[in-house]
Amino acid sequence: MVNYEENIEVKGARVHNLKNIDVTIPREKLVVITGLSGSGKSSLAFDTIYAEGQRRYIETFSAYARQFLGGLERPDVDKIDGLSPVIAIEQKTTSKSPRSTVGTITEVYDFLRLLFARGADAYSYNTGEKMVSYSDEQIKELIKTDYRHKKINILSPVIKSRKGHYRELFEQIAKQGFVKVRVDGEILDIVKGMKVDRYKTHDIEIVIDRLKMMDSPEMDKRLTETINTAMYSGENVLMVLEEGEKVARYFSRDLMCPTTGISYPSPEPNTFSFNSPKGMCPNCNGLGHVYQVNENKIFPDIKLSIASGGIAPLGEYKKSWAFKQIETIAQRYNFELTDPISKIPQEALDIILHGGKESFEVNSKTLGVKRQYKIDYEGISNFIKNQFEQADSTSIKRWAKEYMDKTECPTCNGSRLKIESLYFKIDEKNIADLSKMDIVELAGFFKDLEEKLDGNQLKIAEEIIKEIKTRVQFLLDVGLDYLSLGRSSKSLSGGEAQRIRLATQIGSQLVGVLYILDEPSIGLHQRDNERLIKSLLSLRDIGNSVIVVEHDKDMIEHADHVIDIGPKAGKHGGEIISEGKPGDLKNYSTLTADYITGKKQIEVPKKRRKGNGKSIKLSNCTGNNLKNITAEFPLGKMIGVTGVSGSGKSTLVNETLYPIMNAHYFNGVKKPMPYGKITGLEHIDKVIDINQSPIGRTPRSNPATYTGVFSEIRTLFTKTPEAAIRGYKPGRFSFNVKGGRCETCQGGGLKVIEMNFLPDVYVECETCYGKRFNRETLEIRYKGKSISDVLEMTINEAVPFFENIPKIYRKLKTIQDVGLGYISLGQQSTTLSGGEAQRIKLATELSKRDTGNTFYILDEPTTGLHFEDIRVLMEVLDRLVNKGNTVLVIEHNMDVIKIVDHIIDIGYEGGRGGGMIVAEGTPEKVAKDKKSYTARFLRKELDIIHPVTNN
Repeated sequence: MVNYEENIEVKGARVHNLKNIDVTIPREKLVVITGLSGSGKSSLAFDTIYAEGQRRYIETFSAYARQFLGGLERPDVDKIDGLSPVIAIEQKTTSKSPRSTVGTITEVYDFLRLLFARGADAYSYNTGEKMVSYSDEQIKELIKTDYRHKKINILSPVIKSRKGHYRELFEQIAKQGFVKVRVDGEILDIVKGMKVDRYKTHDIEIVIDRLKMMDSPEMDKRLTETINTAMYSGENVLMVLEEGEKVARYFSRDLMCPTTGISYPSPEPNTFSFNSPKGMCPNCNGLGHVYQVNENKIFPDIKLSIASGGIAPLGEYKKSWAFKQIETIAQRYNFELTDPISKIPQEALDIILHGGKESFEVNSKTLGVKRQYKIDYEGISNFIKNQFEQADSTSIKRWAKEYMDKTECPTCNGSRLKIESLYFKIDEKNIADLSKMDIVELAGFFKDLEEKLDGNQLKIAEEIIKEIKTRVQFLLDVGLDYLSLGRSSKSLSGGEAQRIRLATQIGSQLVGVLYILDEPSIGLHQRDNERLIKSLLSLRDIGNSVIVVEHDKDMIEHADHVIDIGPKAGKHGGEIISEGKPGDLKNYSTLTADYITGKKQIEVPKKRRKGNGKSIKLSNCTGNNLKNITAEFPLGKMIGVTGVSGSGKSTLVNETLYPIMNAHYFNGVKKPMPYGKITGLEHIDKVIDINQSPIGRTPRSNPATYTGVFSEIRTLFTKTPEAAIRGYKPGRFSFNVKGGRCETCQGGGLKVIEMNFLPDVYVECETCYGKRFNRETLEIRYKGKSISDVLEMTINEAVPFFENIPKIYRKLKTIQDVGLGYISLGQQSTTLSGGEAQRIKLATELSKRDTGNTFYILDEPTTGLHFEDIRVLMEVLDRLVNKGNTVLVIEHNMDVIKIVDHIIDIGYEGGRGGGMIVAEGTPEKVAKDKKSYTARFLRKELDIIHPVTNN
């Protein structure tokens, strides 16, 4: 009898490739689900357990609420018992909004806003003096003390340094019963029709009262009323001017500069929010950057003439209003549209760019009389800017963006906040300074902050600081010490985003929850992996259940319970092949067990490749945290760029090296990070970057459409005799366009039946029986197979089927070579795991003909891969290098690092402590380095095969 309080019991799971499995998962334990890529791990963890938990949660809503959410389909499982509330922490759930930052996701920034609203000191942005604020009673006592027996004027400021004639204002003041005003330092009587010079800036104050300060109850009462009136008219500010003096003294209920009188509204949390009008910079609307037109992109080649397309946004000459205006400008400034742009006068180029209005006369050569012309031109630059800011069409905005550069906002210098918000400080730091600090620096700032605060501040801030410290510590615990709170969530990798959500969840201190994580170790150096495992164990120890889909050896060894799914992938997977404690794995003969116990391993090559003797040298790189480094990339080798998370690997390779190479070979426009010079680009002829951006994930997207092989297959079907007789074109064999597809399901193969208050039900189309195409299309056969039959083939079946068609065979063979032979050609992209999707992208690039002189860049290609999958992948990459190409991998996985030919190790730490080349050379040479974190783990790997001497 199973105790459901101690276990989660899954019976008869059949989602995707799961073979009707039963599994018992212990609660309040760290459980790792492992197995080959595509074996069914995510199907069990996310598509079965999480999907059912989510469905049950939504079922608790009222029928009214559920109709807006849409139903969730029940996963194909007989029953699940013992399920508690489920939270999935995946890699793709972080907001990609430009307003989302590490600080806002983790809520640390929200606590900082509260801290600054309650405990910060305000300073004047004009003089730097500390701002002051008074109660009415304090103002009265100060006036009585400082101006005893003196004659004073009490004034209300109404206009400060603004232009205008202000006739209506003077009339309004007179109607309120006031008889005198102070204009630009001079007290005047208000007279009918009074006004001032409208083109000059003015300061205007109402004279509320004129007093000689005496000690008497009557004077006390009069002063109280005067202060009230002055505060009302001056919007919480009044001025006291001693008779005979020129400079008035300011008093305010709000925060105010005692010298200049500028005042800030009382701070509140939204004062420090770049997502609120109360705090955001008015120039960039709280984004920290603006788009500015780049004139070099408008005139990309000054040797060209305007007529031949020298103005890139306008293209070559045609009859249009814009060119008509430019012809008029040409008449005015005496140039031809066929002249090179370099020969056109600068004044004319300024008008073409920025616009202008001008009337002029020109002698007509034919009529012999003067003709009037008028220039009234908006300017290309202004037109592009207006289109970018005001156009509703996304394509027009995209067009405008091509001629613009993203630059730091000059008003707020990238801080996103208005100037007043930046002059509230705690221990001489404003909130933007704290947002720029990395997490280690931030932890240091708060470590002894309480000692620096005065008693009143400490009383207010103590609890807030405690919350901030706790959350910052969680970020340190999951290995994110190199990030800053201001870092945009758009720039985070999948692994970083997942670990941020993990830190946030640990901070929430929920108990009795089932957490499901998808490979949280992605992008994490082995050194930081230990901290991540500790975080997961602490989540378990406070009373939660943690399920992790993972391949990492350390994670498997630290688990309480391991479930291995296999034995192979796709149709040949979906079974539980072993389960139990990590120590029990040795009792099973599975691929996972063999790699964990050391029976199988990825072999270190007997000798390292020498390369072709040439290299690319990149000098003086200073982007982000890089410390003016020079890196040399030897060609004809497999290069591994290693280092702890945040050390600068991506900055060096993805942000500096790749944009330079892409611009050189393919005219790429992405601006590289700052560098000195690069040499050796002539030694290779193209660069291919295989990054982690996802492939299309709509149900209509599949491996055949993504790799482009489906276009070749459709073309092949049009060449069959029957298709030629019927006149079928390639579009006939597409399920995305009318003609050949089944119109009942519009090429989807499934029909959605809306069940109103129940989840939508997907049923096989009754017309085409899931085949997606109509009868006429399916009658066309190639080697006895219809287009639908081909889409249902696995890659392993399709490779021999198309072996005589080189274009198709080459692409399919590459997909098979990267270990994806088990997936079908028409499998929906939405059913592919992250690892599968990335390898399809890799296969697409690898299937393109290499020249034997290509430079490949791969960013963590082992993401989502089992040990066996890594072995298969590395064989493919090895073949590429053996043909003479260069392969550069950014990687943390020791199985990859130990087999590369050349390592560039960056460190020593992440963030500020990184950005230096710590060690470089063969793995054996790097392993001897005593300061490198990578070397410490590399020594263990190499010692298994052959010991490295002189450690």
